[in-house]
Amino acid sequence: METWIPLDANQATEARKDLDVWPLDEYNANLLNEVHPREYSNPEPYEVYDLIAVGAGAGGLVTSRQAARRGGKTAMISEMLAGGDCLNVGCVPSKALIRSARAIQQVKQAQKMGVVIPGPIEVDFPAIMRRMRQLRAKIAPVDGHASGVKAGSHVFQGRGRFTGPDTVEVNGITLKFRKAVVATGGRPTVPNIPGLKEAPYTTNEILFNLETLPPRMVILGAGVIALEMAQTFAMFGSKVTVIQRSGRLFESKGGDKEAAELLQSILEEDGVTFLSHAKVEKVETLRERGEGADALPLMKISVNLGEETRDLECETLLVATGRVANVENLGLEEANVDYELGKGVTVNDLSQSVSNPNVYAVGDCCAGVPRLTHMSGEMAKQVVQNSLFNDSWKLSDFVVPAVAYTEPEFATVGIAGEDEAAKKKGIKVDVYRAGLEHNDRAILESDNRGFCKIFCEAGTDKILGATIVASRAGEMINEVTLAMKYGIGLRAVGRNIHSYPTTGEAVMGCGVQYINSHWERLD
Repeated sequence: METWIPLDANQATEARKDLDVWPLDEYNANLLNEVHPREYSNPEPYEVYDLIAVGAGAGGLVTSRQAARRGGKTAMISEMLAGGDCLNVGCVPSKALIRSARAIQQVKQAQKMGVVIPGPIEVDFPAIMRRMRQLRAKIAPVDGHASGVKAGSHVFQGRGRFTGPDTVEVNGITLKFRKAVVATGGRPTVPNIPGLKEAPYTTNEILFNLETLPPRMVILGAGVIALEMAQTFAMFGSKVTVIQRSGRLFESKGGDKEAAELLQSILEEDGVTFLSHAKVEKVETLRERGEGADALPLMKISVNLGEETRDLECETLLVATGRVANVENLGLEEANVDYELGKGVTVNDLSQSVSNPNVYAVGDCCAGVPRLTHMSGEMAKQVVQNSLFNDSWKLSDFVVPAVAYTEPEFATVGIAGEDEAAKKKGIKVDVYRAGLEHNDRAILESDNRGFCKIFCEAGTDKILGATIVASRAGEMINEVTLAMKYGIGLRAVGRNIHSYPTTGEAVMGCGVQYINSHWERLD
């Protein structure tokens, strides 16, 4: 089988044009050899499969492999890059860049710790991107075709399309199934702004191909991807502007106001500019993107700020305004699978199509579920259990945390703010807050901006949600998630002994507040 060869000019053109991957260095060649081999030979199909996954992201990988390990005849159909967004253009590459940005922050703060670094700090952006590509390629084999085959699943490379209620076609081959899973993921939303679709804008799908640091970056949107990359590229040295329609961060989702204000102020200290209550009126292309590593485009964005219109020029325009489900041209109509454009496949509480009980959907292509990698993975386990073993695991039982990997991190689970509780849920809550200003570990780390808030049903210790802003908020939120999942009240969390000194004591601190508010007294 022919492999991807580093620096081969013809293959480099193919990888860029067909797969949106460049440069074709040794690391990207290794990546592609795992997740999209050249001239891949599809296997001889079974007469009928117990389960077929259409899609090769977290959902497709887990369903096909777990079902195979449990004795099923399974197949996974991979059109583009196995591993999906998470490995290739999401979680993995973004966290590699975030780690480099954090190293820059640490070096800048080193003198406060008594470490003297002579001379100015220099940022080698090409080296940062090489490190990212190297680590992504190191992780890739886990998601690669060979690992799927080793797990016992057939792997087909090509576009899968339903041709009936129990058949899928890939590369002219018809596969028959007892159960199928739609796991086709999602893609970035591109808003209808004059000039935008004609402009050389960037989304997360090609951001991680950058070889030259853009002097100026404008970001449309203020969600997780937007905030993570805004802070990261500001630390690298780009002049970053975030354009948001609302007045503050997380406002549209009812997120915690204190967390929003704190995070925005920290990002502003790191060099990020925010334009709020802003509407982009048009995008003008001043220079197209070239082929060379240094050939950045140039665009002008006209922004209406109410009392004035401001023009911003930038070399990178990152569109991060949300995601839509990939459900078009999959033959879902032929399979009698109901779906809604943009939102995804309509499923019941078992993740089962409401119109074809033999078809399920998981992850970003599924309507009404959080679009998170760990959600896709958990739904995949649910589907295997329900579809092949006649179980009834329910989506409504899932408790799903979410994390923005800014510095400090921002983590939530369940009800994440009083506004959400009051306006969207109609629920009265009691709020327990432990700030990091008195947390000994955070003080010793010189990093004590942040807090943990836990929201309980009014008058009880039943935990309904939490918001945490802290350097390791993503680790801390898991304790709250576990408590919510298994009905452990805040009193019990407060009685659980936590190691000292740890930032995680802030979670216990909320529990201690609840206990103290219900103390018996002698007077």
